[in-house]
Amino acid sequence: MSAPTTVTGTTRVRLHPLHLRAEGDSWIVGRVETGEFIAVPPVGRRAVTLLADGTVDEVRARLRAETGADVDVAAFVASLVDLGFVAELDDRALAQPPVPRSMLPWLRPAHVRWLLHPAVALAAAALVVAALAAIAVDPTLAPSHRDLLWSGSSGLVLLGNFVIVWSLILLHEFAHLLTARAAGAPGRMSLGTRLQFLVAQTDVSGVWAAPRRARLTVYLAGIALNLVVSAAAVLVLAGTGPAGTAGDLLAAVGLLSLTLVPAQFLVFMRTDAYFVLQDLTGCANLYADGSAYARHLGRRVLRRGGPGEDPSRRLTPRERVAVRVYTVVLVVGTIACLAVAALVTLPVSVTLFTTAAHTVVAGGTAAELFDAAAFVGVSLLCLVLWTRAWWHRHGQRVRREISRTRRRGEGRWTA
Repeated sequence: MSAPTTVTGTTRVRLHPLHLRAEGDSWIVGRVETGEFIAVPPVGRRAVTLLADGTVDEVRARLRAETGADVDVAAFVASLVDLGFVAELDDRALAQPPVPRSMLPWLRPAHVRWLLHPAVALAAAALVVAALAAIAVDPTLAPSHRDLLWSGSSGLVLLGNFVIVWSLILLHEFAHLLTARAAGAPGRMSLGTRLQFLVAQTDVSGVWAAPRRARLTVYLAGIALNLVVSAAAVLVLAGTGPAGTAGDLLAAVGLLSLTLVPAQFLVFMRTDAYFVLQDLTGCANLYADGSAYARHLGRRVLRRGGPGEDPSRRLTPRERVAVRVYTVVLVVGTIACLAVAALVTLPVSVTLFTTAAHTVVAGGTAAELFDAAAFVGVSLLCLVLWTRAWWHRHGQRVRREISRTRRRGEGRWTA
């Protein structure tokens, strides 16, 4: 059924089941199944509670009596409608998009709740410490770039390492998914892009309903798994010694797992460490607020259309400081990352790709053709996946901009 387009004083509201959690001076309110959460002041939390038993005007009167503040409850309800928090207005169901389907819906929190037990974190830390001790005793066990060259065929090394890396990435994302499920939150994996990088990502937004220790465990689970895999490889090699190709592959697994960790600390993108930083600073959306503040500063510097209102003024003093500091990291990190891509990564990749493509076309020995074909194939696969993921995220906006440009052009021609 269609819902009323306006909220009046006599409107009665039925909300979806919402989770409410205190966070400093604010309250976090949201739907676990959709991962949509907002931060509201205590009066907002009280309004949500009162809406179950009264009309908009009745709730407004109760809040005025309790707090002395005249709250625009109708506007508040309208914002809840936009967020998808309202199921019905005056017994009329609101048309809403379907709830995103969670991966592994059969997996219950009770199945994996043990992952949140402190003993699991202690065991992982003990494994890493044991590996460091083994390296101290025998420095040859330390991961080295030479571990990547486990075969004389560069094509075989490239294909093998590609499979190993993406297998480790999948395990990394499963660590997020399983710990989020242990905390009672759904999770969905997908491919995405962060600047020039193709990434796997797991949406665990519903974990905002969980206590902070559980949230931090979910955010750090992927890094912990990478460190555990690397440590386990070192300890196995320490116990078995050189074991031919199998040992070489295990050493490569350990090194590649370790190399996935530093990228998670590029907090100017939405990496694992970024979510830890966002949580510890108490910000609702550090990246979005930082981006908005950067655009505001850009308009001020360029004097284009006037700077407008400073978006950080709407934040609490603590959030405002965190966002302004983060904006510096965001801008500098983004510029540096794109500069490396444009000045180093892209020229080197184009050179290697054209050389490999020339070998495939011009011919060579069987080994040379295999190596070149492997490089061309992996490069094209990554490019296709990156383009598809980028278009899935930005395609609708691109189409809107193209449509807007066409309309402007038509207006000029017909004027």
